[in-house]
Amino acid sequence: MAEEQRQSGGARLAQVDALRGFALLGILMVNITYMASAYHGTGLEDPGLGGPLSEAVRRLVAVLFEAKFFLLFSFLFGYSFTLQIDSAERRGARFTPRFLRRLTGLFMIGVVHAVILFPGDILTLYAALGLILLALRRIRPRTAVRIAVVLLAVTAVGYALLAFAVGHAGEGGTIPVSTASAAAQATEALRGGPASVIGAHLQELPDVAFLLIFFQAPSALAAFLLGLAAGRRRALADADRHQWFLRRLQWAGFTVGLLGGIGYADASLNHPGSAYQLFAMGLDVITAPLLAAAYAATVLRLAHGRRGRTVVTVLAPAGRMSLTNYLGQSLVCALLFTGFGAALVGRVAPAGVAVIALTLFAAQAVAGRWWLLHHTYGPLEWLLRAWTTLSIPPWRLPGGTRAPRP
Repeated sequence: MAEEQRQSGGARLAQVDALRGFALLGILMVNITYMASAYHGTGLEDPGLGGPLSEAVRRLVAVLFEAKFFLLFSFLFGYSFTLQIDSAERRGARFTPRFLRRLTGLFMIGVVHAVILFPGDILTLYAALGLILLALRRIRPRTAVRIAVVLLAVTAVGYALLAFAVGHAGEGGTIPVSTASAAAQATEALRGGPASVIGAHLQELPDVAFLLIFFQAPSALAAFLLGLAAGRRRALADADRHQWFLRRLQWAGFTVGLLGGIGYADASLNHPGSAYQLFAMGLDVITAPLLAAAYAATVLRLAHGRRGRTVVTVLAPAGRMSLTNYLGQSLVCALLFTGFGAALVGRVAPAGVAVIALTLFAAQAVAGRWWLLHHTYGPLEWLLRAWTTLSIPPWRLPGGTRAPRP
């Protein structure tokens, strides 16, 4: 019986890893668009990369991926937080110092990542918000859900008020946006040598920090708290018993969530800097979590279906090595699109960028499965665990054994 319970628990954790792997794919689909074009996010079309196909791909990425998958990843951060607490308590270890070291490690890795590879790093934000999560770790699940809902509602109202103010301002009710000349200069800088690339990243960091603090941070913290509540209830471990709820999430997400995504994409691509865009961003704050939840529900239902083993086999290794893969994605994209390597920024159409993203993730899934057959942790997971525990974790697996859970 004990062995059956251990295997069942391992299978359920593998399904969580599969969900994390799926979230990692969605994050790659978004991040690579910013690394492939300095015009992305400005509302301006990258010269030479226009046309109906490019427009269709941009719109699909905006509708289906942007502002959705970082929520799913944030939810899983909060969920895993509860597993780490339980693991520490079972071992009689002091949780707070370990978790603080973990956050410090994430922050330092994130700083290096943002400066050298990709300014849109999320690890530094997670490290900062992790302090709030640590302070709220004892709250009841219902309270965590209420705080999350309030956070999302207040953020959405804030955008609506800002949209109202901009709509009644002068100059046609718009706010300043990046110009074509600025995007062209950024493109040339990113095609230069390492010093030029890092300089371009440093110049972009203030704008990215503003976006992270005022757009992503409230939603990410809300997702943290929802993950905390779900972890306290072990919701993902009992997914079989909640099929009706997962179906409801799919209905809500693939209707209301998609409608919000369509509005967000139209405003971002066609009306940047306008009051309409601000209003659409506020609406997306409410609807994006629904679409993210629908994605999660779909993956979980597939993982429990007839092809569940295939879904888990494909996605779980990438999720087990999410930190290594996240940084690895940025490294490969930097080598492809910046002066660190091929300097293809602004030279690959959106359809080609999407193909590169899918190919890269497929390669990571295969490589991750092979790696975990021979090693206890991913390379960066090993390094972060060593810093967190102030010990030397095992590097390779003994013959014939499976990698233990972190």
